[in-house]
Amino acid sequence: MLEPRLGGVLFLWLLCGTLVPMVESAIGVNWGTISSHRLKPTTVVDLLRNNKISKVKLFEADSDVLRALMGSGIQVMVGIPNEMLPLLSSSPAAADLWVRQNVSAYVGRGGADIRYVAVGNEPFLSSYNGQYQNLVMPAILNIQQSLLKANLGGYVKLVVPCNADAYQSSALPSQGAFRPELTQIMTQLVQFLNSNGSPFVVNIYPFLSLYDNKDFPQEYAFFEGTTHAVQDGSNVYTNAFDGNHDTLVAALIKLGYGQIPIVIGEIGWPSDGAIGANTTAAKVFNQGLINHIASNKGTPLRPNAPPMDVYLFSLFDEGAKSTLPGNFERHWGIFSFDGQAKYSLNLLLGNKELKNARNVEYLPSRWCVANPSSDLTNVVNHMRLACSVADCTTLNYGGSCNEIGEKGNVSYAFNSYYQLQMQDSRSCDFDGLGIVTFLDPSIGDCRFLVGVTDKGTDSSSSQTTYQWWILLLVLILQGTFMLPM
Repeated sequence: MLEPRLGGVLFLWLLCGTLVPMVESAIGVNWGTISSHRLKPTTVVDLLRNNKISKVKLFEADSDVLRALMGSGIQVMVGIPNEMLPLLSSSPAAADLWVRQNVSAYVGRGGADIRYVAVGNEPFLSSYNGQYQNLVMPAILNIQQSLLKANLGGYVKLVVPCNADAYQSSALPSQGAFRPELTQIMTQLVQFLNSNGSPFVVNIYPFLSLYDNKDFPQEYAFFEGTTHAVQDGSNVYTNAFDGNHDTLVAALIKLGYGQIPIVIGEIGWPSDGAIGANTTAAKVFNQGLINHIASNKGTPLRPNAPPMDVYLFSLFDEGAKSTLPGNFERHWGIFSFDGQAKYSLNLLLGNKELKNARNVEYLPSRWCVANPSSDLTNVVNHMRLACSVADCTTLNYGGSCNEIGEKGNVSYAFNSYYQLQMQDSRSCDFDGLGIVTFLDPSIGDCRFLVGVTDKGTDSSSSQTTYQWWILLLVLILQGTFMLPM
């Protein structure tokens, strides 16, 4: 723990940090951990440094991840999950404890360079029906006071990652405005961000615009030019990113804060799990985005002023994420779950292409496949069982393994389950329908995975629940929080 050593040295360090301008904008990554196959955090930090990625966004304060980031020089945005907003908005003591445990404990000389705390994750999403809407500002004010108490208020900035649906989509970006029910809360939020030197963080997904609207012009989602340009007065928009970005700018202008810095908290393209989600499209989009940002051309409403920072979504595939939005949800990574680059990508950070993770500890090279001598007539229930636990999304329509045949589908499902069970021989039985092989059954672009030995034991949701209950228990024991009767 570094907290006892916070004092004069840290005060001088923080004072210097407030006087020195922040480094120039950069390409960062979102590091999500909702996966059944997780690399060691130290392996991931090595991967980040080897690829010269200097900024990372976390969705929660994972202690193992934050410890691994200590001394790395990588700037960190730590997230507070929406589920914790009710407690943090109602209890200053809970905010104090959260800051002590998840920020103060890691910063300082040789510590983690935590620059931002993200209060909630897309809390104004319309599908939440206002569930978190009135909790955001009270939580922000409590956390801000806690940071000030810890002498971190001038260095660690609070932000709120917003989904693009916080502002109303319009045919013309200049007509952009926040949803009517959000006008008051957005005014309060932007006032706070502006007074504290924090940027407005927004998540933009041209892929979802294409996925959700069959009439959306495909080339407009990319950066290669289009025959469907949008004419908005004297401004011309040739890609969805610029149009979406400037819709937000227009909304901010209407609130009187048109010059507030903007950070793109999430943006990317999935490589599997849906029509249009493939490695070719992902490479074209991400490289086009990176080149576009690096050109410093900005957008029509902010010429020569690109976003402060852009965080690619995401670093890895997350095979345990909900597929409610679509099967593609598990395939946003620029790296596969084991840290292997899916395609060549120049982040313009010094390397011409991505470098793979080093020293990954794999399970033995063996796979579980359908027994060629077995009758597979009654295999459906076994496949359903395997895929209810393991990730089989690549088998669905539009997936990379969609056309490998019936027996291939069975083998893929069996193997996914087998690897998830750490190659336990009993997990390849399936009433005699499965058999272990030492020959890689991968077919074309359909990769049959081999698991890693350092399998994660917690998903983000389970760790969040654990952290929430520990926080609540400590507060109850201290007598600073009472459960409602």
